[in-house]
Amino acid sequence: MSLDVLSDFKASAQEANVLFYYSGYFSQNVIAAMAETIRSRLAGSDISNTQRKKIFSSFVEMSQNIVHYSADSLTPSEITDGEIRRGSLCIHLSEDGYTLLSTNPIKHSDIERLRERLLPLRDMTLTDIKQAYRAALRQEQNPDTNSKGAGLGFLTIARDASAPLDFYFTPAPDDPTSILFCVKAII
Repeated sequence: MSLDVLSDFKASAQEANVLFYYSGYFSQNVIAAMAETIRSRLAGSDISNTQRKKIFSSFVEMSQNIVHYSADSLTPSEITDGEIRRGSLCIHLSEDGYTLLSTNPIKHSDIERLRERLLPLRDMTLTDIKQAYRAALRQEQNPDTNSKGAGLGFLTIARDASAPLDFYFTPAPDDPTSILFCVKAII
């Protein structure tokens, strides 16, 4: 790879106001390293502490969703601790604010479950989202809950976003048996 290619890439990222971009395998250790980078980048910006916290919180939740639910895993399916799964995450400054976009492969069988969780969030007010968040916190404290977070991740992102969450499903270009699940939040 020549230095010209790297210079072109850097120029393109700066022109697009990219704060952070990663595509590859996510694990708790990778998320921790990325979090430190994002925290440093945000500290060097002139945005409010509240907005920094919301961006950081949404980044963490989107990353956790990739680790818990991506269909492309390097770990055997019976391992739930120390999972390593593939996805992408981008944070960039847009006209509307900071846009966070996450993408990861999912199984066809997961589409309806995700759609059922996300569609109601589009129509909820901030008050509704906060009430649902509190209800999900109570549910998470129930030891009979099977979820890896009782749905708190999407509620957290929706609570922090300045516009309704956008999401879509598209066929994965490199694997016809998988679908790419994309979530977009504007903070």
